[in-house]
Amino acid sequence: MRTLAIVLVAAALVLDVGGVAAEQWGGIEPGESTMAVVKSLRGAPTRTAKQKVEGYDTEEWVYEDARAPAGIRRLTIDFGLVTPAGYRPDLVRSLRLDPKPGAFTKESIVTGWGAPAGVGKEGEVDFFFYKEGLFVYFAKDGHGVATMTFTPPQLPPPGTPLPR
Repeated sequence: MRTLAIVLVAAALVLDVGGVAAEQWGGIEPGESTMAVVKSLRGAPTRTAKQKVEGYDTEEWVYEDARAPAGIRRLTIDFGLVTPAGYRPDLVRSLRLDPKPGAFTKESIVTGWGAPAGVGKEGEVDFFFYKEGLFVYFAKDGHGVATMTFTPPQLPPPGTPLPR
């Protein structure tokens, strides 16, 4: 059953092998999708919060429990992105998945998304970095996935060793 869920989740992800597009999740693409698109895909969030990020008014939508996607405890979407055309408060800046225990493993991430562009460690936690804008943080056991954060395409974090 878990394998089927992983296959369905991986199938929902549209990859751009060329590496120029952002990763997307369930039709939501950071840097491209708007609040209206998210609402049409996911419905009303469980809760919302307004906040200031680097001086900009932003908004966060959280989908939990029954409103979260299957296999996910919580889906958090942050809105508000500075683009070359200026600040867009309605544009998805990032989305974060907090999977249920056992929903994803290090092996399922590599199977679904391929080899990472970089690997790193933050405190005691290992992470994978994908240049298309996916960061995967693993549980302290190093095997299960704690969080997956999708952003517009990114440069590697400073000091992240890149594979040769």
